[in-house]
Amino acid sequence: MAAVAATDESIPDWGRWTLAGTALAGAVGLGIAVLIGPASRRLAGERHPLTQAERQQMTATERVEAVNAARHTLIQAATGLVVIGGVVFTAQGLWYTAQSLDASRQAQRTAEQGQIADRYTKAVEQLGATKTNIRLGGIYALERLAQDSPRDHQTVYDVLAAFVRERDRKPVEEGVQSSFDPAADTQAALTVIGRRNGTRDVSALDLSRSLLHGAFLDRANLRGVNLFNADLGSADLNGADLTGANLTGANLTDANLIGADLRRVRGVTEDEIRKVARVDKTTKF
Repeated sequence: MAAVAATDESIPDWGRWTLAGTALAGAVGLGIAVLIGPASRRLAGERHPLTQAERQQMTATERVEAVNAARHTLIQAATGLVVIGGVVFTAQGLWYTAQSLDASRQAQRTAEQGQIADRYTKAVEQLGATKTNIRLGGIYALERLAQDSPRDHQTVYDVLAAFVRERDRKPVEEGVQSSFDPAADTQAALTVIGRRNGTRDVSALDLSRSLLHGAFLDRANLRGVNLFNADLGSADLNGADLTGANLTGANLTDANLIGADLRRVRGVTEDEIRKVARVDKTTKF
């Protein structure tokens, strides 16, 4: 009954394993009883009740020794089978555990990816809100998402770069230089971009034609960033890393580039930078 019940899928896994173990233990006990009883006597030559003549051929002690020897042989064989069965049973248990852990990990990964997708969607929606504080929440939520999910790093910062590019774009396209500092949400996005883990970048960020006049980018990581035609007038780029950045057509008038790393910048010469921006001996060219 236990063996039949162990195949019932309506019973929990632990219950079926318990029933299967019970059935196996019962079968082993019955097998041992058969081995030390009828089977050992048959192996010792007693295939039917002994006749008087057969009894006289061996003493009682010899008959007992023959039966005991047969029992010993059979028990050794049975022990070997039990050990093999135990190994198989243990291997099946380990395989089942590994499969369960695998399925659990897969389910956990799926759940985590679902949570990340929900967080991303909500944060992007917040960027389009009319209230500044909600947009700020979306910016910092995206930063946290990029930290928690390296695979989404590039996507997150591409979105933030697009957010900066699209802010106040009309004056930039018309060639009108603004004397105002960036809005709070634009500055927050720039701050987040500037402190990102650049080793996870897959491609250069695009901040071309961005209105960054007066932006605070102190020690910002802007390595390789595309700043084509960006307005960086009066921006604080003290100690910023602009290595390899594209500064073609960028407005650097009165920009603070003291201590900045401008090695391998494209689209502008050292002399052109010195004429319009603030630099000193710590600025790297």
